[in-house]
Amino acid sequence: MYSIIVVPPPTTEDEPNRPQLRLAPGERLTFGRSAHDNDLIVPHDGVSRRAGAITAQGAFWTLSNLCAHQTYVVDNPEGAGEHIKVGPGRLDAPVPFEFSRVVLPAAGDLLAIDVWAPRHDYLRTEGGLDGDTTAPAFSVDRSKRYFAVLAALCEPRLRGEPHAPLPTVDQVVDRLRPGWPAASRTNVQWNIDYLAVKLRLKPGPETADTGPRLNGKKESLVSMALRFDLVREVDLVVLAAPATRESR
Repeated sequence: MYSIIVVPPPTTEDEPNRPQLRLAPGERLTFGRSAHDNDLIVPHDGVSRRAGAITAQGAFWTLSNLCAHQTYVVDNPEGAGEHIKVGPGRLDAPVPFEFSRVVLPAAGDLLAIDVWAPRHDYLRTEGGLDGDTTAPAFSVDRSKRYFAVLAALCEPRLRGEPHAPLPTVDQVVDRLRPGWPAASRTNVQWNIDYLAVKLRLKPGPETADTGPRLNGKKESLVSMALRFDLVREVDLVVLAAPATRESR
């Protein structure tokens, strides 16, 4: 089962549809400037030939910094400046964030590799009914920005208008901005794309196939969220919450 999704730095050729690389637990992805020694090539003169490695470890992942002189920073795009540093030569540093951005300093530029860890593992309580417990169909964290984006998309229909047109991305940005001042078209669209993977509307961590382009992505997300009560009217309170984290 694949558990980690790596989104390489953008290039002029593949932006905005960047490829996604999926890792199963125990699998390792090396990255760097060299085309011969790496699974992911980062074609920049300021990046080491063998720059680093990402290893999937179930619901989290580790980062190895193979550079001899440069510290890497792993940002949590959902945290208020939350980040970890991985010093030169550090191997298998654990990264605890569901969303992460590995920032590579490269001769005056900052290159970013996004890493998603959408798999959630849960405690199985003892002393309950015999047999295996039922795995959750969808795992969403109501404190995350992606949930606020999903709530904003669902809001018109939850307010008693079941056939209301869905808000545009710009309208979602305007709705979220009072509690999320950094909201923009780019980070709202990024969260919509992430939701499509997380809710398995596009091929998820269990398949290496990125699948075809998903048309009607917002409509599909809202339809699934309302059908399975992932977002209820009581959840709209997240739209009024003050900003406690910076966005992507």
